[in-house]
Amino acid sequence: MQHATGRAREFVRHDGVTIDVIVEGDGPAIVLLPSLARDSEDYDEVAEGLAQAGFRVLRPQPRGIGRSAGPMRGISLHDLARDIAEVIKALGSGRAVVVGHAYGNWVARMTAADYPQHVRGVVIAAAAAKNYPAELSAAVTNAGDLALPDAERLEALRLGFFAPGHDPAVWLTGWHPQVRESQRAAAAATPQQEWWSAGSVPLLDLQAEHDPFKPPQKRNEMKDEFGDRVTVTVIPDASHALMPEQPTAVVAALFAWIKSLP
Repeated sequence: MQHATGRAREFVRHDGVTIDVIVEGDGPAIVLLPSLARDSEDYDEVAEGLAQAGFRVLRPQPRGIGRSAGPMRGISLHDLARDIAEVIKALGSGRAVVVGHAYGNWVARMTAADYPQHVRGVVIAAAAAKNYPAELSAAVTNAGDLALPDAERLEALRLGFFAPGHDPAVWLTGWHPQVRESQRAAAAATPQQEWWSAGSVPLLDLQAEHDPFKPPQKRNEMKDEFGDRVTVTVIPDASHALMPEQPTAVVAALFAWIKSLP
């Protein structure tokens, strides 16, 4: 059965911060958080599929993107987590599953650690291992550096984001370099141990088969550390970008795991 999926924009405000939220669908709330320096429109196909499956899908734009606004300096992941908690309270009936893609999973896990009463579970989508090569961080920077030639950016996208045979050109756009350093500084200001565990909520470790940030030898890193809280699902024929590569498979994996939650 398909559900109504009309898309709207809502604004959530708290303490001088405004969060621009794309809202679609009705049902249990699911929040989708994008990766570093990118906006939540990366989730268009995934959001549509989830709304059709019977979820209320909330896509907060990070500070500095769309009409979201708030302090960009002197902040930590705790501040960004509060933005998400306020969205859940205002638009998600107070409780939601939070999906964080790449950098977004840090914010998702921080939200669960700081506001467990508002988070049913966290999906860490295409999340990096606890440690990964510095060249991959450089690939993220170069992919989103609009001053570089397209050829150099495409090389970075192939290295860090897209599986063999997939066209990385779809991610030449959609970058917001002006927020990248703010987001990185917020992460650097927050000790990893404060967000890494995501409190005590259930976790779906949604991995991409060819993701260099989470190579095969690291597949069970989260499960080895947190045991039965963690479900590991690997999406075939995808890399770190994941969402534009395999949206249908992502929707199916999210639907199955969320339905298993208490």
